[in-house]
Amino acid sequence: MIPEEPIHRFINHRAVKYLRYILGNLAEVMEAHPVTLVNSEPEPDITIVRSPDTLYLDRHPYSEDIYCIIEIADSTLQKDLGTKKTLYANSGIEEYWVINVAKKKLKVFRNLMNNEYQIEQNYQNGVIFLMAFPSV
Repeated sequence: MIPEEPIHRFINHRAVKYLRYILGNLAEVMEAHPVTLVNSEPEPDITIVRSPDTLYLDRHPYSEDIYCIIEIADSTLQKDLGTKKTLYANSGIEEYWVINVAKKKLKVFRNLMNNEYQIEQNYQNGVIFLMAFPSV
């Protein structure tokens, strides 16, 4: 496993801090903790899941608990846009974001249908919202 770069940790920390601030009690924001999918238990960089956190005392979040998964891609960009995107789509994850550290861009995958994301959007600046919380 490649060691995490300082910029990866910095972006992860800032993103989690901001998401927890704007979402408040609407959802739980988890950092690098396992989620239980169909045939695996990956540890996404950031996972936004249903509240309350007590749901996860005896288990990890399931696909139906997950609003969005966010991966921070520095050395892992190809894997995040390939294998992980397919895994998350096949597991029913409705929204998937990939932060491209090198290009300072955000790629958003949404509108899952037949295990494929129908919408792929790229952002370098501007305003974005989570599908589950459009008014936040």
